[in-house]
This record gives sequence, structure tokens and C-alpha cells, in this order.
Amino acid sequence: MEENVRAPLTGLMAAMAVTLAGCGGGGSGDGGVRAITVVGSSTVYPFTRAVAENFARNNPEFGSPVVESTGTGGGMELFCSGVGTEHPDVANASRRIKMTEFETCQENGVDQIIELQVGIDGLAVVESPDGPQIELTRAQIYEALAAEPYGEEQTAETWSDIDPSLPEIPIRVYGPPTTSGTRDAFIELIMEAGCETNPAIATLEEEDEDRKDEVCTTIREDQAFIEAGENDNLIIQRVAQNPGYLGLLGYSFLAENEGEVIGVSIDGVAPTYDSIASFEYPGARPLYVYIKGNHLQAIRGLREFVAEYVSAWGPDGYLVEEGMISNPDEARANYAAIAESMTALTADDIQN
Repeated sequence: MEENVRAPLTGLMAAMAVTLAGCGGGGSGDGGVRAITVVGSSTVYPFTRAVAENFARNNPEFGSPVVESTGTGGGMELFCSGVGTEHPDVANASRRIKMTEFETCQENGVDQIIELQVGIDGLAVVESPDGPQIELTRAQIYEALAAEPYGEEQTAETWSDIDPSLPEIPIRVYGPPTTSGTRDAFIELIMEAGCETNPAIATLEEEDEDRKDEVCTTIREDQAFIEAGENDNLIIQRVAQNPGYLGLLGYSFLAENEGEVIGVSIDGVAPTYDSIASFEYPGARPLYVYIKGNHLQAIRGLREFVAEYVSAWGPDGYLVEEGMISNPDEARANYAAIAESMTALTADDIQN
């Protein structure tokens, strides 16, 4: 089962497209001759994989969905590239769809996008239990990792350069690449928030908003921040093997590897199930799955797959056992209704 779920998507879909072309298929109404295909976030991947496995067991007539971890940005690019069986049906995302992505979807005929907030996750900073047991603020993290902290030259080499109370050890943080929704969320929730604690940034924003955005969101490119790809388990391994190094990943991976790594408190709040569920933890963020409504008629089982997701995301559902934090009751009911009606997302929804 798992081998089917993990199958590389790019080559598989290319082969399908050739087959479908030979059969006169490839559009959105060819009768659903392939399995459901999912791309996107490495953070959401384990949850969707669990749903896919349960779906395949409960609905053998539809086959095993193919789920690939491409990163949120890469997944949205594939999802928005067009309508037809050579394009994915579902995109996982560890942040909300961007307006630019929505517009690209519309331009390529993907004009029926169903947005489901499937749960909550925390953007966790982790370290080895053998590390210094560091505690940080968003401002300290920003100052350590910004290319130009508050518009000034980046000179910090150790955490104690940021604050004398912090350990005198090199700044080394394993994190995701630019295609990752986790990185997008880190920039928004931690970097920008830390940057904006400096009163001078408000003045800079008034004078030059683009420069302010550059100063607050650009991560340094030296060895202080080490891109570790879309594999969060690799970040866990590297942090565990290198006491003093930090890692940036989803809370579910911290929960799954408890003891091998530990969470770092941010602004005095540790990443826990309760602190994330209440959004007290600064790195709390919603997780999303996007369904291509244009494929609902063509891809057999797609509605049933969505129904399986809804059945799994409650407080007593199996996704909580996988490390997902369940949505509050009101949000869960709202998205369950959207899943039932398959109501499409609009530009106004994103802007509000």
C-alpha cells in the first residue's frame, strides 16, 4: 500500500498522459481512468498519506491515491498548471493559496478550487536534547537569520552575538527551501513579526514598503541557515546528530520524534498541542488541502476521498494520532459544509 502512495508522480503522470492521449482522453471528462493524484506540502504529506491509505482500504474499487511531497510552492504550481488527467487533482499546502497562484489557476482553466482547512500545525523550532536548551524570541530569531537585520549588515556569528544571555555557539539552523510552505509560514509568523518589533521598521515601511519587505523577509544565505530540502525527517536526523544546531519544521514531526529532538520555546511559549490549538504559540498555522473541482466528474473516487478526509480530521479522528491538531468546532463544521457542497473558492475569499 505505502509503495503505491509514495510512487514518484512526475514520471507516472507523464506515462498516464501518453496513455490517455492514445485513448482520446486527457480532458476533464474521460471517465476517470486513473487514480487520484496529490502533490504539495511535506508537512501535510503524512496526513494525506494516512487518508489515502484508509481510503484505498475502504474503497478498493478506486485504487490507491498517488501522494507526492513536492513542497507547497511546487505543488501549487503543478495543481494550477491546467485541467485534465495529466494534472493533479489535489494540492496539500502548509499555508493558504496566494493570490498570484489563484490567478494562475484561473488563467489555466482551474476555476473551481475547493479550499479545505484540514487542521492546525505549529511551526516548530527544535534542537537536540543534548543541546544548550535554548529559548528564543521572534526578534532574536529574526536578528540571527535575516540577511540584513533592520536594514543593517549581518555580522552575527554566534547566538551570544544576538544577546549575551544566549549561548556562545555558532548560529546553525536547518530549514526548508524556498518552495516550502513551511518556509513561507516561518517568514510570515516569525521573521516578519520579529522584524516589526523594531520601531524603525514602521518608519521604513512608510518611506519604502518594498525595502521594508526585503529587510524583514530575506533570509541570510551563508552557513547560518542550511537548506535541507523538503524532507522533514532529514532535518530531525541532522539536528539529533548535531547538538547546538536548530531545525525548523512542522510540529507533527516534533511530536512523532519526541525524545530524539525537543521543542524550543518562542516568546516564552513551548510548542505543544494545547498552545498550538489555542494559537498561543507564535508559530501556530492552519493547514490546507485544495481540491480541483473541475475533476470531480472525471476522477472516480475524488468526492469519496474528500469525505474520507472529513471523517478523519475531528478530535477523535485518526489524523490526531498522526500529529495533526484538530480545528475548533466552528471551523470544522464550516469546512465540512464546504466539502459537502464543493463550494469553490473566490478571489474575495482570499482577500478577506
